[in-house]
Amino acid sequence: MSDYKIDDSKAPFRAGVSWLFLMAWRDSRRNFSRLLLFVSSIILGIAALVAIYSLGDNLRKDIDAQAAGLIGADLEISTNRAVEPQMKNLLDSLGDRKSEERSFASMIFFPKTQGTRLVQIKALQGGFPYYGSLETDPIAAGTSFRNSKSALVDKTLLLQYNAKVGDSVKIGDISFVIAGALLKAPGQTGISASVAPVVYIPLNFLHQTGLSQKGSRINYKYYYKYDTPVNIEQLVKKLEPRLDKEGFNYNTVENQKENTGRAFSDLTKFLSLVGFIALLLGCIGVASAIHIYMKEKVGSIAILRCLGVKAIQAFLIYLIQIVGIALIGSVIGAILGTVIQQFLPIVLKDVIPVEITTSISWPAIGQGIVLGIFISILFALLPLVSLRKISPLNTLRLSFSDDTTNSDRARWLVYGLILLFIFSFTWQQLRDWKETFFFTAGILVAFGILAAIAKLTMWSVRKFFPSSWSYLWRQGLANLYRPNNQTIILIVSIGLGTFFICTLFSIQSMLLGRISLSASGNQPNMVLFDIQTAQKEQVSALAKEYRLPVLQQVPIVNMRLQSINGRTGETINNKDSGLRRGAFTREYRVTYRSVLTASEKLTEGTWHPAVEGAAQTPHISVEEGWARRQKLKIGDTMVFNVQGAMVSTIIGSFREVDWSRVQTNFLVVFPKGVLEDAPQFNVLLTRVTSDEASARFQQAMVKSFPNVSIIDLGLVLKTLDDILGKIGFVIRFMAGFSIVTGLIVLIASVLISKYQRIQESVLLRTLGASRRQILTITALEYFFLGALASLTGIILSLLASWALATYTFKTVFSVSPLPLIIVFALICLLTVAIGLINIRGVLKRSPLEVLRGEA
Repeated sequence: MSDYKIDDSKAPFRAGVSWLFLMAWRDSRRNFSRLLLFVSSIILGIAALVAIYSLGDNLRKDIDAQAAGLIGADLEISTNRAVEPQMKNLLDSLGDRKSEERSFASMIFFPKTQGTRLVQIKALQGGFPYYGSLETDPIAAGTSFRNSKSALVDKTLLLQYNAKVGDSVKIGDISFVIAGALLKAPGQTGISASVAPVVYIPLNFLHQTGLSQKGSRINYKYYYKYDTPVNIEQLVKKLEPRLDKEGFNYNTVENQKENTGRAFSDLTKFLSLVGFIALLLGCIGVASAIHIYMKEKVGSIAILRCLGVKAIQAFLIYLIQIVGIALIGSVIGAILGTVIQQFLPIVLKDVIPVEITTSISWPAIGQGIVLGIFISILFALLPLVSLRKISPLNTLRLSFSDDTTNSDRARWLVYGLILLFIFSFTWQQLRDWKETFFFTAGILVAFGILAAIAKLTMWSVRKFFPSSWSYLWRQGLANLYRPNNQTIILIVSIGLGTFFICTLFSIQSMLLGRISLSASGNQPNMVLFDIQTAQKEQVSALAKEYRLPVLQQVPIVNMRLQSINGRTGETINNKDSGLRRGAFTREYRVTYRSVLTASEKLTEGTWHPAVEGAAQTPHISVEEGWARRQKLKIGDTMVFNVQGAMVSTIIGSFREVDWSRVQTNFLVVFPKGVLEDAPQFNVLLTRVTSDEASARFQQAMVKSFPNVSIIDLGLVLKTLDDILGKIGFVIRFMAGFSIVTGLIVLIASVLISKYQRIQESVLLRTLGASRRQILTITALEYFFLGALASLTGIILSLLASWALATYTFKTVFSVSPLPLIIVFALICLLTVAIGLINIRGVLKRSPLEVLRGEA
């Protein structure tokens, strides 16, 4: 500011707004690159939020435009039991055009490769879908398969089993010609295709397959298209009482819009919060960088104060600089976010069932720019409020110490505003006070722990300084607590980013490990279900023929709940009784036995192994979680409709069930002596020792018992790995913003403290330190910083993973050390590299030349 001449006509104390802007501009010209570096920390955070906001806007438009294609009809009605004649008449009276679909799980067999696979069979009749299409290769197969003994097979299955169009696939008792590869069906996503690959066949061939038998678990769907305008919402409102009473569900285009929009609104909210964390990390970098910048400006501000500039005017000069540079940074972030948004459909293609457009969202851009400016100002206020304490006397002082930090009420007010902003922004995303509180508290705890560890590290190094170490090591270690150190900012920013990534990897490996653990030892790893009563002994004999142990053979009876304590679904009041109507509309699959299994533990009441006489009311055992949700008590009465026969029961006990075990678990267990004569099917659990043994046994089962479905745990593990990989990629993509932001904060912090490092390095060189010694000191300092930052994040991630394993997943906590070691090494190397690059300019020139260049 030495080029600015003050005269009486433009005295600072008389100056207006234009003078403040002029001074801000003149001072920023020399420091423009440094100021831009300040705000570079928030560019990625703004970019992430603009990208997610743009995605949300486009997704809402796309769901509205494509909702009809997701359902494929104007109205869908479904049930999981055969339709009674009275309801069939009602269903036949609806719509101008109608289609029927029956879906169920079944094994299929590829004769060409001898491969077997559990799939979702959909037997279709009619012109469904009426909106959109069955996307197939060849294109005509989506229509032609309906008129012959042909099938559409999911494209991934064809690739997996080396099958092609024209080959045959056996479903049940008959073979179908593969008419085409199914590329996409209404409402299908990449993940849903991984979990349950779909095979379409014509409905008129279903009976010939032998898979539609009494007791088979089939879902019935009816699709309707109205050619003349009809108010569908009014129609379903009129039908709803009858549908609810009969246990039918319905779906409309408006319902599909609402449900899909709600589901992916949750996704965009989650991703927004991840982006917001990246933005908060950047803002910490802004506050730290401006704090150092303001310390260097103490002399200039003190001179202005001597010339009559008021404290508020000095404050405003630098605030204007921050606002201007924040605007530039926010615009850059918004532009980058708009570019990133073009790639999000590729990232999310496997989890979103609609085609996402990538049009520019001006509201999202506006939100990002306003948010960037506001949050930059908010975090910059922390160092800026200290300008009020700078007096003209500081021109005579060698340094400025912020001794009033703890007692300055203005700083505490800024802290309060920051906390309020975090809470408000989170609530805007979640719209739930409880979730908002816990998220905000979680951020504060995470930042607090990281900051506390950083301060503890600084205190420990100072307190227990290793005086016996060599000079170079002592010098590098001492830089962790000297003035202008970067210990806190780097441990918080890099540590939090490392924490996100490591926790994500731990969760993924834990979930996979949990399934693998279930398959270890003598645990079952293959489940056979839909075994008819007449087939039970034959299936068991076939398993023994292939030297497979029959670990468990369980009968299952389908039934519905008729009443609880005399109250039915029509008479309950959700608020008064705590019962939910859904308890009466679902179908229950229960078993009967005399003993508890290894996955069960009695928590309340008395276990009743069998009824003692035909006149005795059976005492059943109920899973405690379900009982708690329904507010049931020991001694309550429940009446079940067992396929037309009413069975009265009394709740005798509650059980805790380990649902993670690979075996049959049930909400309700009957004692022996009640359900033996009821229509039922059986489930058999066994264990195979190799993939080859599994393939041979599955081939034999499909040939001999095509109606029996098989779950291979090895395939489940592979599918789960695939799903977690797809979801994990999305989360890692967004968490990457936090990591990269932390690295930008690292770079900015290193470059901003360059002046302090130059002074120290010049002093060392003047005292005779060699180039190698200075490089060693710098490398050690930044190694300690990188190591502390990454190690803190890793330790926190291990604690979080342990808590999730113990209290959420209820599984054994295990650590995969290799990814953690790689993360630790990469961050240390990167931190050291940045530090050495920053200091290289000092080593190439003489001390006097360096000081002259920085003057």
